[in-house]
Amino acid sequence: MVGMIAAMAYWVLTLEECVKRAEAAASAVARREAEVAGRGIAQAKAGFLPRAEVGSAYIGNSGASFIALNGVREYLGQFMVGEEVDTSGRLRAGLARARADREAAEAGVLLSGRDLKRAVTGAYYRLVLARRLVEVNHQALTEARAFETRARLLAQGGEVARADVVKAASQAAFLEQAERAAELDAQIANYELASFWTAEVAEPLEVEDVLENSLPPPESPPFLRRLEFNLLEAQRKGFLADARAARAQLYPQLSLVFQYGLDASRVAWPERGYAAFVNLHIPVFDWFKSRNQAQQAELRARQVEANREIATRTFSKEYQSALARVKRIYEQIGMTVEQVRLSEENLKLSRVRYEGGEGSALDVVAAQQQLTQARSNRYAAVAAYLTARADLEVASGR
Repeated sequence: MVGMIAAMAYWVLTLEECVKRAEAAASAVARREAEVAGRGIAQAKAGFLPRAEVGSAYIGNSGASFIALNGVREYLGQFMVGEEVDTSGRLRAGLARARADREAAEAGVLLSGRDLKRAVTGAYYRLVLARRLVEVNHQALTEARAFETRARLLAQGGEVARADVVKAASQAAFLEQAERAAELDAQIANYELASFWTAEVAEPLEVEDVLENSLPPPESPPFLRRLEFNLLEAQRKGFLADARAARAQLYPQLSLVFQYGLDASRVAWPERGYAAFVNLHIPVFDWFKSRNQAQQAELRARQVEANREIATRTFSKEYQSALARVKRIYEQIGMTVEQVRLSEENLKLSRVRYEGGEGSALDVVAAQQQLTQARSNRYAAVAAYLTARADLEVASGR
């Protein structure tokens, strides 16, 4: 028996387990993003390495008088090695852009993971709250039906009027409709949470009910660095790299080429030889275009800096709002507990007065409605507090 209880407890999903399942389902996308960013850096680094190739060709022309070629027939079979010396800084700018793209991709993966965790947390608390509201409405319906039964017995004995039975029955019908609506909300909440890691969303999830657990008091975590700042910094670095690449078009670019092999009018081993080339590309008439491209990229980098200042103010506002919301909702929880206690006592006294002929059925019905609302408010406040704490975690940059 103990083993069965332990096995059942094992299948109860905690919030941490739900987050792990959702992250495992989305991990393939995150790995692909990191792999794409890494490939870009590898391509940029390859530009600094020598390039080697083997080429062969046969050329024939109309006669030896066609001096554009070496003879009537020309045979080529060469091994070539070329190296580009980054005198202009173009290759280094490309590498800087690739690294900025990787940083942006990493920041995007972290942001996606954070947003996924926040979404799962919200769905988890919505499911727990929805199921609690089903219990609240079911308990209220049970109490209403018990009162309806008691009212019918008293009406049959001529102790109360028929109107009391109608009031009790209408209250029971109303609560029955509310219970069915709560069950639908709980079912949809189950679909929402399960959809983060499985397509079998109709399978009921056994989740831990945390609304009855002791709540930690509100904290004031420090306002740390938000992940959005990492993304903005990567964008700024990328635009600066673009500006550097544009300015590289204003400077000379040096390249070296070495060839070894055959370039002759006949195929013979003694005809082989080698050649070396030094190429210096000096731009002359593209200065205005390159300079404007560099200035455009620099302006974009400054715009990112301005966006960072705006984001700092926005994130500070979100942090203070989230902190204030956590503290205020925590205060409301104590109020809702007192509301439940007073509503339960009010319902008890209302039924006692009704049984003694001193109260009306309307008083009992109103007390039932008040108790149902008080219980719903309490669980809603607890769920809102836990959700607000999750929002504060995001706002503080943790």
